[in-house]
Amino acid sequence: MQCINGTWEAGEGSALTSENPATGEVIWRGQSASGAQVVRAVAAARKAQRDWAARPYGERFAICEAFTARIKERKDELATHIATETGKAMWDALGEVAAVTGKLANAHEAYVERTGERRKEALGGYSVIRHRPHGVFAVFAPYNFPAHLANGHIIPALLAGNTIVLKPSELTPMVPEWMVRQWHEAGLPAGVLNLVQGELETAKALAAAEIDGLLFTGSTATGTLLHKQFAGRPEFMLALEMGGNNPLIVHEVANLEAAAHETILSAFTGSGQRCTCARRLILADWKQADQFIEVLVNKTKQLRVGAFTDSPAPFMGPLISNKEADRLLHAQKHLSEQGGRSLLEMKRLKEGLPFLSPGIMDVSAVKNREDSEYFGPFLQIIRVKSLDEAISEANNTKYGLSAAIFSDDASIFARYSHQIRAGLVNFNRQTTGASGAAPFGGAGCSGNHRPAGYYSADYCAWPVASVEIPALSLPENPPPGMV
Repeated sequence: MQCINGTWEAGEGSALTSENPATGEVIWRGQSASGAQVVRAVAAARKAQRDWAARPYGERFAICEAFTARIKERKDELATHIATETGKAMWDALGEVAAVTGKLANAHEAYVERTGERRKEALGGYSVIRHRPHGVFAVFAPYNFPAHLANGHIIPALLAGNTIVLKPSELTPMVPEWMVRQWHEAGLPAGVLNLVQGELETAKALAAAEIDGLLFTGSTATGTLLHKQFAGRPEFMLALEMGGNNPLIVHEVANLEAAAHETILSAFTGSGQRCTCARRLILADWKQADQFIEVLVNKTKQLRVGAFTDSPAPFMGPLISNKEADRLLHAQKHLSEQGGRSLLEMKRLKEGLPFLSPGIMDVSAVKNREDSEYFGPFLQIIRVKSLDEAISEANNTKYGLSAAIFSDDASIFARYSHQIRAGLVNFNRQTTGASGAAPFGGAGCSGNHRPAGYYSADYCAWPVASVEIPALSLPENPPPGMV
């Protein structure tokens, strides 16, 4: 279903379905939005925007607060929807719900701190800084966090006074539809948040519509195309959060079990379907490096993979689709043919379904390794001789999203944090699970320097600087040459 100007209606485009990846069962049926419906959704957002922005901030906040309260009351229902549509383990789905409910507090603090009004005495009056919304935003949301990452754009944009047309991933239409319904139940006025479902043609129609900005989370390939599309349009706000070929260095660690635990969380949380997951484990020569790999492989072998309804509960579920599972298995086969040595083979666990066991491969011997983001439970190990080489290898990527180093020597992190090119850099902490109270984004092909998270406020409003004098008066000393 589409939601245009507060009214739910069937799509006029091609058929669209969503499946439970753990069973193959169709759980949502509908049709894509037509180009005409996209245009009407944008027009509705445009019509609603002036009134929404004119409301006092407290009123906009109160509606966001009512929405957040509804999610808290229905957290188990939302978690079940997420787990059903994405395949996530229940603990992981509940974590996503917690991120949704925690967003408003962080977004409010960021709004006040980074885009609130500032007033100082100056020049016989006041110097004032205010912030204004951009207008109508398109939000393109991904499948791996269908509730949290859409919400992460929506709440800051609404607080700032923008209106929105949301286009979710075609792989996860059910969860965003449920979320939009909660917004309207919370009292959000018609037209402020519109929903259009669909695949590539719907996305193209929305990107080509009369919008003022586009907030995107997804693949680097798609983000790059959007960047090209809006090149030469300085008036347009484009915020891109994309992927990463994220490095993790483990060096001189005494507690191998703890290091292996954090490595597993870095590489395999969410079945490896997080943009912050570690893709490359880089090891310099240290006396326990081989033992660490042995511990890591053995602990990874014991991970439970299954449906969220399984008992005992699994650590991770299936990938989003068989297409993505096939892509990962092909990548593993290709690297093996290029000289990679499998330490733990990634295998399909259920015929016809995208359940994959986690894989670990030593790719040190692979020449001209592809700088690719393998979006799934597949960790590459790269062996080097020294810490300097390890840091150099960590930076050997066009991406720059997430990175971490595990070590008992804090001075090593000091070196790493100054040299690594990444937007998220952790010390003795998994690469995943970023704080909502911090900016979220990366450099290089991981983004366009418009970080989300706490800094979402920055791209949701633009500053207006004023000098304000109570009354006009003639100066005592006019400039020379004036009568």
